[in-house]
Amino acid sequence: MAKVFIADHPLIQHKLSILRDERTGTKEFRALIGEITMLLCYEATRDLPLEPKKVKTPVDVADTKVISGKKLAFVPILRAGTGMLDAVLELVPSAKVGHIGLYRDPETLKPVTYYCKLPADISEREVFVIDPMLATGGSAIDAIDKVKEFNPKSIKFMGIIAAPEGIKALSEAHPDVDIFVSALDDHLNDHGYIVPGLGDAGDRIFGTK
Repeated sequence: MAKVFIADHPLIQHKLSILRDERTGTKEFRALIGEITMLLCYEATRDLPLEPKKVKTPVDVADTKVISGKKLAFVPILRAGTGMLDAVLELVPSAKVGHIGLYRDPETLKPVTYYCKLPADISEREVFVIDPMLATGGSAIDAIDKVKEFNPKSIKFMGIIAAPEGIKALSEAHPDVDIFVSALDDHLNDHGYIVPGLGDAGDRIFGTK
């Protein structure tokens, strides 16, 4: 069964309280998304495989460790997921990036795929699918379905806020995908929005509403 990690670090929780505030403007909201993502990425990458490496320092030779293999790929779900991308690339600048475009049908609340472009060597990488909100779970499930077609080494999901319904749906659809989020909220409303949530993450990141 999928492991679900809910970040309880004081810095994340403090920043999350500002992120939720309806008075927080686009510039600050965007910066906070990045800061929380970076802190969450630190936790989500804790179990990456390492291999030994000798490094010549100005004083002597040090026995060090580096991430083994082809390393990482980040796959944001368009469009809100791109708001998390700069932060993870700041931590892992050598990572490759894919994109999956999904939108939610307003009537059925089901995800519709309109774009998918992944790194050619994704099968040799540890993949992180990223999206700020895990609401119904439909978009995350569909995106991970697409990624799994290319048989990557592993897949994790990383988001900011989740609803219990989304956690349940994603865990049942992909029990091998661990989930990392900053908060687990109460429920979804009739429109599929997380309550209390923070509104539409994409609109608040890009200032489109």
